[in-house]
Amino acid sequence: MNDTVQAAYEAHADLLYRLALSHLHHSEDAMDAVHDVFLKFADTPHSFQSEEHERAWFVRVTINRCHDLLRRRRLRLHDSIDDHRETAAPVDNTRPAVLETLDRLSENLKDVVVLHYLEGFSVEETARLLKLSVSAVKMRLSRARDTLRSAIEKEGL
Repeated sequence: MNDTVQAAYEAHADLLYRLALSHLHHSEDAMDAVHDVFLKFADTPHSFQSEEHERAWFVRVTINRCHDLLRRRRLRLHDSIDDHRETAAPVDNTRPAVLETLDRLSENLKDVVVLHYLEGFSVEETARLLKLSVSAVKMRLSRARDTLRSAIEKEGL
């Protein structure tokens, strides 16, 4: 691995893994997505204007890769029985109910919630990372909060 890829991996891998895991919900799938992103980075020459620009590229490519993987999952007509054997222990039962509700948000709303609330990016940084206006991020955060609030109240949490 060359020094550029190694430095980028050390700087961004943890963030990208958490981001991928929040979308894909399986550690193996999240690791695969991050691996794919770093392969793409290694295969294509890049000249970033700043560290923030580099981080934004990694976040955007990771989100896009997760969306691709989720789309493929939805297109699969059947599940392999081997997929279900691995999840014999009910891991999902240990997840907080709020995160379960978060999973049901649309991808657009989930992206801003994960970046802003879970990863700690400011509204402005989230807007830059997702190539949205600040007002669009604020609107999506508001819609996500309303959706989460009503779902939580409905389920009595």
